[in-house]
Amino acid sequence: MSQQMQGRLQQLQADLADRMVEAQAGGGLVRVKADGRGVVRELSIDPAAFEGRDADLLSELVLSAVAEAQRRAAEAAQAEMKKVQGFPSLPGL
Repeated sequence: MSQQMQGRLQQLQADLADRMVEAQAGGGLVRVKADGRGVVRELSIDPAAFEGRDADLLSELVLSAVAEAQRRAAEAAQAEMKKVQGFPSLPGL
């Protein structure tokens, strides 16, 4: 890989680390923020999520929000990779 391409990839990774995506589940009761690499950086649960709900449902809401945030991060990473002319998509980015 050329030095120029390596530099572009490093810049892309840095940009993705700084980019944030947000997802929610349960009508906003559970919110997740992840960076552009899909790493969860913030999780918030509205206290109303605990009212009249069992732990299994709350777990499902959390997992759903995390999965959606990671999906959005992966989409953002793919879009950025396409901007890097001639650079193949890398799994895990």
